[in-house]
Amino acid sequence: MSAAESAGGSAGADWQPTATRERLVLRATLLGEIRAHFAAHGALEVETPHCVQATVTDPQLHSLQVRSRARQGVLYLHTSAEYAMKRLLAAGSGDIYQLCHVYRDGEQGPLHNHEFTLLEWYRVGWDLTRLMREVDTLLRRLLGARCGAAAEYVTYAEALRRGAGIDALADDDAALAARALALGFDAALVRRCARDELLDLLMGARVGPALGRSGPCFLTHYPASQAALARLDPADPRVALRFEAYLDGIELANGFEELTDAGAQRARFEADQRLRRERGLEPPALDERLLAALAHGLPPCSGVAVGFDRVLMLAAGARHIDEVLAFPAARA
Repeated sequence: MSAAESAGGSAGADWQPTATRERLVLRATLLGEIRAHFAAHGALEVETPHCVQATVTDPQLHSLQVRSRARQGVLYLHTSAEYAMKRLLAAGSGDIYQLCHVYRDGEQGPLHNHEFTLLEWYRVGWDLTRLMREVDTLLRRLLGARCGAAAEYVTYAEALRRGAGIDALADDDAALAARALALGFDAALVRRCARDELLDLLMGARVGPALGRSGPCFLTHYPASQAALARLDPADPRVALRFEAYLDGIELANGFEELTDAGAQRARFEADQRLRRERGLEPPALDERLLAALAHGLPPCSGVAVGFDRVLMLAAGARHIDEVLAFPAARA
């Protein structure tokens, strides 16, 4: 069923799934392939709560709230399993992975549904390069010939230089804004954007859609201001040990060589809270259990989250995420 058919049609047909049976079978097959990969490569499948007491502080992510009779105050549907999985790592779990539904408010479109399936895994003692190679291996297992040629590895700064003509590390805010205007972006939108928002705009609208057209493209070494939960590069603290993976212009994965310093992570969370206040957004409380786990000792590790539904879209040749979901938001 097409995205147009899923959005339209009579009210009497609204009970039906938007994915065909063949695509539901493909979903089950690929989930089985993922579990077979990790069974063969020594990672433990785990489950953590979807409904949590503390949520992300990242200003770009918006959590869905849940009210409970059993608890006073607000609970949240998790935006990823990262915080809980790091608590398991700190407790000595070793290599782990999880396939789970995650929830993000305000996300809807051809590549977005507010509830979606995320594959997340962590490798103890691995660096970013080794993890990227495993991502490439798994994508090739799931997508076969659709993965195309050998993977390309390019830095974030180089991709923006090629695709947008800017130096993401050296150009000042005025130069970035001027370049965005020259590329045809709306002037009012450009004026509203802070530096990282402007970089995200250029990456998302101009650079990202051109990446991974012949094979997987791994975009590495994001600016330190976009480190999130990643370590900074000891060789160049202007950048973080973070990557994203693209194929056919679609972002599929986001990975970190993980930050293990509880004090540094707390400072980043507090900076997020300040930024959220400046933008008129609710600043959620910090996840003190995660911070306690980091203080106890998170082993050196790297982790990645892969948008499974997007991988399934590529495997199925689908153009809209609704085509690979049984019941997207409009029919949930």
